[in-house]
Amino acid sequence: MLPHEVWEGSGVKARTLRVIVTPLSWLYAFGWQAYLATYAIGVKKAKKPHSPIICVGNLVVGGSGKSPLTMHVARLLLEMGKQVVVGCSGYGAPHAKEATIAPSGPLSASEWGDEPAMIRWLLPEVSLVVGRNRVLAAELVHESFPRAALVMDDGFQHLPLAKQLTIVLDEKDPPNTRCLPAGPYREPRRNRQRADLIVPKDFEVVRQPMRIVKPNGEETLPGRYAVVCALGDPTRFLNELDRQFPNGLNETPRRLLPDHDPLVAADLWDTLPLDYPIVVTAKDWVKLRERPDIDQRNILIALQEVELEPRREFRVLIERSFDE
Repeated sequence: MLPHEVWEGSGVKARTLRVIVTPLSWLYAFGWQAYLATYAIGVKKAKKPHSPIICVGNLVVGGSGKSPLTMHVARLLLEMGKQVVVGCSGYGAPHAKEATIAPSGPLSASEWGDEPAMIRWLLPEVSLVVGRNRVLAAELVHESFPRAALVMDDGFQHLPLAKQLTIVLDEKDPPNTRCLPAGPYREPRRNRQRADLIVPKDFEVVRQPMRIVKPNGEETLPGRYAVVCALGDPTRFLNELDRQFPNGLNETPRRLLPDHDPLVAADLWDTLPLDYPIVVTAKDWVKLRERPDIDQRNILIALQEVELEPRREFRVLIERSFDE
């Protein structure tokens, strides 16, 4: 079973697994609160190597829409005439260990990570710093882009780095609020009060209509299609795709893999109809485009931007982060 199936499943197996590992969740939550306390009482202090730092984070493992919101913040800053650097962990990639300013031009997902490669593909004008050492990343940004806003994709749990504005995505009524491993939470949900903004509590996420494009950027309509995706929680993507582009099938042929899967399996396409185009997310496309057999299948990419409303009030808060 995939993790989100265990955390959200209503079947006997999922419920039994949740009960078995719940004591481990209590232990995990206690450990996190003890770590948080070392900063709260001043034993440890967050470093301030750069300003402003705007963090788009969450409390759960897997997909919650951080990257689309990060790109919205970056676009808004660009509209305001600000220089922008986006910081990503580069999960699973060689450059994830420390921190590196990414070179200009397209990035290889296998070398830099799927999220940095996706952001570079969609926002080629924005600089990127990649690596899990967020303090070092901020230091590098300060050295190379001292006037830039650093927008962090994830990193709310990275306490060693001080931020000027923290935005946390946390759905209104989550089905499971337990900490790992019995639930998806990386820290107790009540800790969301540490954030400056809780979305959607303080602002509303507005999703723009989904667009389907070919790899060359040409917009199209898919007709009947199959789906391949490697997301933390593919439910939102699949539901939105089915709502906007119903394909007349009882069930869309699909291949769902764990978040950040490299999508290199030789049998990736084997269970999908040969005559159906395959719809993927932008995050999946930047990995698939490296496959030697990619030209053998008709790939279509689903793109969807988000915004925070009310937009004017959110822009005011972004402006204030430059004064702190």
